[in-house]
Amino acid sequence: MDADLLVVPFFKAHDASPLDLTLRRRSPRGIRAQGATEAYDLGTVEDRENIAQALILRLMTPRGSLRALGHANYGSLLYRLIGELKTEAARNLCRAYVLEVVAQEPRVHPAAVAFTFDLASETASSLAFTLEVQPRMFEETVTLDLELLL
Repeated sequence: MDADLLVVPFFKAHDASPLDLTLRRRSPRGIRAQGATEAYDLGTVEDRENIAQALILRLMTPRGSLRALGHANYGSLLYRLIGELKTEAARNLCRAYVLEVVAQEPRVHPAAVAFTFDLASETASSLAFTLEVQPRMFEETVTLDLELLL
């Protein structure tokens, strides 16, 4: 399975509790720094947690911000909702922007299993939603709870 560096340690999917900042202890090999007795590696995520992190990163990255790196279409348009009023039109755009990101992620089926707004978790200036996707390589779905501050 693919593994990536853990880069969103404080965001969690329902089923991605391993998305915590972690350092793995490893035994030092070769030349050690003077006085060093332990060595650590950066945390990684794999499998379904990797998919959850990939979706979070796509949703958080403004589309076009990685153009200089050759990834002009990577990211989402959610940033366009910042500063907007919390209206039904904003909800519809939020849903459209999120579902567009799901369709871009090659490790999940292009149609979300479920997308629902969590009205009880919203504030006067935020939209909260639950997104459930079906990974291509796993039977279990991946569910994310996210809040977008307007």
